[in-house]
Amino acid sequence: TPPSTVTEKPNDRRVGLWLIGARGSVATCASYGLIGLRSGLIEAVGLCTERPPFDALPLIPLDALVLGGHDVCRRGLTQSAGELVRTGILSPELVAATSSEAAAFESRLRPGILDDADVGLADVDPESVRLGSVSPRERIERIADDLRAFREEQELQRVIVVSLASTEAWRGAQPEWEALDRLEESLDRGEPQPASVLYAHAALSSGCPFVNFTPSPGSSIPALRELARRQGLPHCGSDGKTGETLMKTALAPMFTARALRVLSWQGYNMLGNRDGEVLADPLHCEAKLRNKDRVLHDILGEPSPHTHVGIDYVPSLEDWKTAWDFIHFEGFLGVRMSLQFTWSGSDSALAAPLVLDLVRLTDLAAERGEAGEMAHTACFFKSPLAGGTQDFHAQFRALLDYVGPRL
Repeated sequence: TPPSTVTEKPNDRRVGLWLIGARGSVATCASYGLIGLRSGLIEAVGLCTERPPFDALPLIPLDALVLGGHDVCRRGLTQSAGELVRTGILSPELVAATSSEAAAFESRLRPGILDDADVGLADVDPESVRLGSVSPRERIERIADDLRAFREEQELQRVIVVSLASTEAWRGAQPEWEALDRLEESLDRGEPQPASVLYAHAALSSGCPFVNFTPSPGSSIPALRELARRQGLPHCGSDGKTGETLMKTALAPMFTARALRVLSWQGYNMLGNRDGEVLADPLHCEAKLRNKDRVLHDILGEPSPHTHVGIDYVPSLEDWKTAWDFIHFEGFLGVRMSLQFTWSGSDSALAAPLVLDLVRLTDLAAERGEAGEMAHTACFFKSPLAGGTQDFHAQFRALLDYVGPRL
């Protein structure tokens, strides 16, 4: 059946949706999409929680979500929306009809904190630059203050923080990440930490569940997993699965089920917008590629095939992305064959409804007193925090198994 329009259940709760990277393409699609959904201007296409069996859960209604956020850039939200209108992602009618609600969201945006290795920030907010010179502890306190003020001013039951920031440069595991007390000592000494770790620490220590839609460390490090458990908070991540990798995790199980031998799986990605600009930097690209490439080895097992993923920045593509995959495999009698596919789409439009799904599922987990990694959300991510299979079909069955007893 086609996706239905949004229908809401009576509710007296209000929940904050705090977006990190609030002026980025994904956040802009999510915010305008949310306003359009609850105004009846668009249909809930791509929003899993508006379809059976999820729509029978006691989820927070979309009209009870209040938007706020951080961003290190100072361009206006209307500028971000205008870029998406120009590229055909947002309709001019939707942007015009939701201008007052979008302006209210814009008024609740606060300067974010920079990562030490941020690149391509021509329009950086001067306050974000200033915050880059203060200690990690002070940055955490600033974030926590913003979250506290948002919750109090908007009279919210809770705030859920979602990281949609650009991919950080790759960092290997740090010794202080292994335990919470070691991380706290490192912060007391003023040692630098990735912005994603500081955001996650501030959120969890402020009693806010955390969703990491990026490949950056965020709450995935052992120290912050420990903090989430201590605080009794749910969290999930990492790295939203929207396009080429979604296809890989859906197709690769077919080869293993039919006992076909994959010899090589070569992928190539072209993308524009700020994500492409950031990923043109080798260290930022490495963080992304690790998650995109690992899923195949986890599904296909041994003997491990040759795999490779390339990413190139093509400015003229703007918010559109094209991925080409070539799969070389062997069948019965040693006959070698191939499968090719091309994926062309807007990652922002694909990601935005998943953000809303995850916020609603995270709020449900918090309402039920669940804490720690949300293993049932694995199908939304390239690198699920709780580990487990990368097979999309098995991941989705696990989500259905979670939902069943809660209906």
